[in-house]
Amino acid sequence: MRLQAPILSAFAFSLLAGCAVGPDYKAPALTQPAAFVGQPALAQRGGADAPALVDWWRGFHDPLLSQLVARALQNNLDVAQAAARVTQSRAALKTANAALLPSGQISADAAHAHQSLETPEGRILSSAPGFDRNGELYEADLGASWEIDLFGGLRRGQEAARAEYQASSAGVAAARLSVAAQAADTYIVIRGLQTRIAIAETQVDTQRRLAATVRLQYEKGIAAELQLHQAEGALAQVEAGVPVLYAGLDAAMNALDVLLGDQPGANRSLLATAGPIPITPAIADAGGPADLLRRRPDLIIAERKLAASNARIGEAISDYYPKFSLSGLLGSATTSAGGLFGGAANQAQGVLGLRWRLFDFGRVDAEIANARGRNAEALAAYRLAVLRASEDVEDAFSALIRHEAQERTLAQGETALARAQTSSVAAYNGGVVSLIEVLDADSRLLATRDARAQAQTDAARAGVASFRALGGGWAA
Repeated sequence: MRLQAPILSAFAFSLLAGCAVGPDYKAPALTQPAAFVGQPALAQRGGADAPALVDWWRGFHDPLLSQLVARALQNNLDVAQAAARVTQSRAALKTANAALLPSGQISADAAHAHQSLETPEGRILSSAPGFDRNGELYEADLGASWEIDLFGGLRRGQEAARAEYQASSAGVAAARLSVAAQAADTYIVIRGLQTRIAIAETQVDTQRRLAATVRLQYEKGIAAELQLHQAEGALAQVEAGVPVLYAGLDAAMNALDVLLGDQPGANRSLLATAGPIPITPAIADAGGPADLLRRRPDLIIAERKLAASNARIGEAISDYYPKFSLSGLLGSATTSAGGLFGGAANQAQGVLGLRWRLFDFGRVDAEIANARGRNAEALAAYRLAVLRASEDVEDAFSALIRHEAQERTLAQGETALARAQTSSVAAYNGGVVSLIEVLDADSRLLATRDARAQAQTDAARAGVASFRALGGGWAA
């Protein structure tokens, strides 16, 4: 046993003041910049028509997108699991609350016994005058007990349970935010693949016409064999890319079905008709990294887990001190059923209990060290979550700005190549150039359109990632 001076002092103070032992929780102070690095570039996109963060998907002005997100939030099974975890943590909190209150129970027994004469006890009793082998006992009692939380161990447990319940509640918001973003992202991927498939099929048709033209010229001795092989190879390359795009489309549609809580393939007809790639709306003033602490549910979860781990330290420290309890019993016991409620059968009992791990302080020390280690781990996890949240925002902002710049450049290239294609058609009609040059101009134009469709898809997905990184999708 090691009752050191600090322990004895804390014991005496707690006994007098009835306070809760262990450290009181204080949210860690974090030094963060006032704004994100990518915020100035984001502000240049404008913010007049920026949607509210709570339902940012409406800003894409795509009714089907909004419908799918709403269905996902209602039917997604990850959200259902998160809601079930809230029920569990709420029950744990009720248990912790009940531990602070007295408990009571009613018990009743009616017993009939027939004593053996071959046991040592039976042999002794059988020699007594008037011994009856048969006996009866009737008893009814009302009991109550209460652990006096003198040093606050139960209150620290209640504090931890409350923080864990709050973390699980924020977990529902985190699940909803994630599901909304995944549904929107998957929808954008589907629209992007449908656009690219349409371009690829047009490109296949163009390459087929080119290969057919070269083959005809080769058969007439006008084109070299090398040109024929080059045209056929280009056709095979374009044709080989189409099944890959269809495979990606199938996977994206299946993923969306699962997000909606449906069997894969259930919503194919809803998305059978190709639609345009959604355009990312303006993003309102995002505030700074400090604003993420109240807006991102994953950070709220990490902070509440830190608070719970801090309370568990006090709960472990409380085992240094004795546990006091009060219990009482009122009832009646008799060997005759008719006299159960008579005055002679009444019984009462009052007990002041003491339980103290007096010779187990080495194990208590280990439990406290374990609780402090978990608290240090939770603190590091919280700080890391804050840093990664800022990283998410910076990455999403950068991707959005860069992909939109890429899309604008490709749009200029598409315009130039469209003019070149028009000129090649006019030149072909005038007999200046061959059909091969016209088809080659078509192929270049289609390749640029495909690259632009990819850039549009990536930009829209980066927009979704930006809203998600900012904690959009719930009422913070």
